[in-house]
Amino acid sequence: MQMRVEFKCIHVLAAALAGLVLLGLAACHPAEKASENGLQATTPAGASGEQIEISNQDVTPLEKQELLTGLPITGSLRANKDAFIKARVAGELMDMQLKEGDFVQAGQVLGRIDPTEYQRRFKQAQETADAAKAQIDIAQRQYDNNKALVDQGFISKTALESSLSNLQTAQSTFRAAQAGADVASKALDDSILKAPFSGQVSARLAQSGERMGIDAKILELLDISQFEVEVTLSASDSTQLRLGQEALLHIEGTPVARAATLIRINPSTQSGSRNVLAYLRLKNTEGLRQGLFAQGTLNLQKKTVMAVPTKDIQTFKAQPFVQIISEGVIKHQTVQTGLTGYLDTKDNETQWTEITGVPLGSPVLKSHLGVLREGVRVQFTAMSPKP
Repeated sequence: MQMRVEFKCIHVLAAALAGLVLLGLAACHPAEKASENGLQATTPAGASGEQIEISNQDVTPLEKQELLTGLPITGSLRANKDAFIKARVAGELMDMQLKEGDFVQAGQVLGRIDPTEYQRRFKQAQETADAAKAQIDIAQRQYDNNKALVDQGFISKTALESSLSNLQTAQSTFRAAQAGADVASKALDDSILKAPFSGQVSARLAQSGERMGIDAKILELLDISQFEVEVTLSASDSTQLRLGQEALLHIEGTPVARAATLIRINPSTQSGSRNVLAYLRLKNTEGLRQGLFAQGTLNLQKKTVMAVPTKDIQTFKAQPFVQIISEGVIKHQTVQTGLTGYLDTKDNETQWTEITGVPLGSPVLKSHLGVLREGVRVQFTAMSPKP
């Protein structure tokens, strides 16, 4: 009987200890206890969602901008002066030392055509002219003598007229001979090749010792102190052109856009295509070469619109959209695009596009962040004070 009582006491003590353990677990895990009772635990909003941190430099507030609108243009660079140095007389090329890339000054001797033949022709023509001049002197003395004899009545006037005719013939012969000497002298001068302007040799088309014909190309000379861009526009677009309009051009191989000014417009259209040629002069020509490709926008008018940098507009969906921050989360907002141009500030190389469909002042995420998933929460990093 005594052993039964002891066993019952031990059983009661074990049950009491188990109850205490359960109470302790319930105190440590109230959410689990509430769940057991059919209640839902409450968590703070957004605590379980994705979140990123960005700075103010990662967004562009949507604001009204004064946009320079214009025509897209393309063309090639042309040197201000471009000339082929040709042989003006036939003969063997001599003293040609210049090569591509060499600089020359206006009037500098570039080479020579063998002058031997032209020196002798000039000497022959000059001797002929000297002989004709001597005949003038003889005819002049004869005329003077006959005039005195006629005045004294020793000879008739017919003899005087004959001597006058001889004098005039001698004078004409001399003038013809002198003209021949001048032609021979010019041919001799033309055997010396001179630079018509200061510039740089871009092509050497002949070598010393070659026999050159008249008008054979020897060198190509460029003046690269100034460059022009020749652009082709449709007839309808050409009606909007005005001299002095500015353009911003991107030239292949150069990282910085360059300003240009419209200086000439061809008054006639091209046959067949009906296009119009226009010419712009670059303001900065450092490091440029003839033939480089240029493209950009010719500014036509200014218009105030809501715009963002073109590169911040995403286009891989069916409709273009921008990433904005709305109520603290990222949202993909579909937009309608309009005019494209540049801000009315100097040295601005970023292209901007007009958009509608986004509230004014909305923070638009910049393209360098990539495309982020909608619904991601955004927190702005606090800017540390400058030391």
